Amino acid sequence: MSAPTHDPLPVETGPQRDLRIALVQGDTIWHDPAGNRRMYGDMIAPLAGDADLVLLPETFTSGFSNEALADAETMDGPTVAWIREQAAKLGAVVSGSVQIRTPEGVFNRLLWASPDGGLRHYDKRHLFRMAREHERYAAGREPITVALHGWRIRPLVCYDLRFPVFIRNRHDAAAARFDYDLLLFVANWPAPRRHAWRTLLRARAIENLCYVAGVNRVGTDGNGHAYAGDSLLADFLGMPLVELDDRPGVVVATASASALAEHRTRFPAHLDADHFALEL
Repeated sequence: MSAPTHDPLPVETGPQRDLRIALVQGDTIWHDPAGNRRMYGDMIAPLAGDADLVLLPETFTSGFSNEALADAETMDGPTVAWIREQAAKLGAVVSGSVQIRTPEGVFNRLLWASPDGGLRHYDKRHLFRMAREHERYAAGREPITVALHGWRIRPLVCYDLRFPVFIRNRHDAAAARFDYDLLLFVANWPAPRRHAWRTLLRARAIENLCYVAGVNRVGTDGNGHAYAGDSLLADFLGMPLVELDDRPGVVVATASASALAEHRTRFPAHLDADHFALEL
């Protein structure tokens, strides 16, 4: 009797090349969109040709302010035009969040601008009630996954970091791939809670078998809140490959495709993950 035959398992798909990620940690100017565009433009200009992905903080044109609602731009406004222009100049994706007004309300919207002119966005799902953000902004619904050089990337905003069920990385056995390989957080995370920021970024990397990049601002905002920065790129073990302090700065770090694939093969915790449905 011949041995039974089985359909071959699909080849695991994942990124095939390394990804250069620039963390841009600035002292955002309070309620000054034009000034912030100039400042951040100067900070990222030297990155042309040296990065694949450039990350700016949350609400990088105004700081985290409920009062900034009155000056929220539309998708036809100057900041969207600016971020698309920067992506074309740098030959890299440029991403960060701003207040965007739509017929459904004002969203804390993460923009994802590609050098080829493409533009996608994610609207912050979890609104920070301790600052009454949930009373003034509209909440997003669905996460998005974007692709860059073979990497599947999940961009999120600040307070989203505290909600691991929403973030959970699933593995599709039939497609032989994870939902994402890199998790991003852009933030205005105050210094008194910096231990939570640093701890949760590492936890999200470990539990989701992925790289995690977090970009925070520095300085003191118009409400008197101080920010300690602590922007980082952590690997799948939660170990920082690079970590900034509490001063403005730009750093480029590399996420290794081969190291990620080797870890997922060596430590396939996803095979024991629980199955669940998420109601949004």
